[in-house]
Amino acid sequence: MENHSDETLFQALKEGSESAFKKVYEDNRELFLNFARRYSLADEEVLDAYQDAYVALYENIQNGKLTTLKSSLSTYLISIGKYKIMERLRKRNKHTNNELLLNRVEEEDIVIEEFDIDNHELSTEQKLLKKYFDTLGEKCQKILTLFYYQQYNIKEIMAEGNYNSENVVKSQKSRCLKTLKEAINNASKL
Repeated sequence: MENHSDETLFQALKEGSESAFKKVYEDNRELFLNFARRYSLADEEVLDAYQDAYVALYENIQNGKLTTLKSSLSTYLISIGKYKIMERLRKRNKHTNNELLLNRVEEEDIVIEEFDIDNHELSTEQKLLKKYFDTLGEKCQKILTLFYYQQYNIKEIMAEGNYNSENVVKSQKSRCLKTLKEAINNASKL
C-alpha cells in the first residue's frame, strides 16, 4: 500500500464507514474518467464502468475478499474498472460481430445447403492439429482459442483468465504453442 492515509481510509472502509466510501468514490471518479477516455466509450458507459468497479470494491471489502491492499486504493479501483471496460468492449464487439454475421447469413445459406459434410475431409495438417490440440490442457486450449480463434488480445486474455500480468499470458501462450508444435512435428516424423 502506498501511504498512511490509504491505510487509514482502507481501515475505515473495512469498518463500513459511509463517509470513507463516499471519499473513495469522489476522489477517484475524475481520475478514472480521465484514464478511461483512451478506450473510446461513451461517457455514460465509462461512468457505468466506474460505478460497477466501485460496487465491486465495496462488495469485496464487505464480504472479506479484500482484507489487505498490495497497491493504493486508486490503483485497485482503476484496475477493477479496467476489467469492467474490457467486458463492455468485448460485449460491444460481440454485438457488432453478430450483426455482421446476421447480414451475411442469407448469402451463406446457399453455400451451407450445397455443402456435403460427409464428403468434407480434413487435410493431414488439420487432422494433426485437431488431434494434438485436444491433448493440451484446458488452460492451453483456452488461451490459444481466445488468441487465434476469437481474436482476443493479450490484455483481454489476461482479464478473461484472471492472470496477474500480460507477461504471464504471453509466456503461457508461448509454452502452449511450443508444446502443440512439438507434438505435431513429432507425429509427422513418424
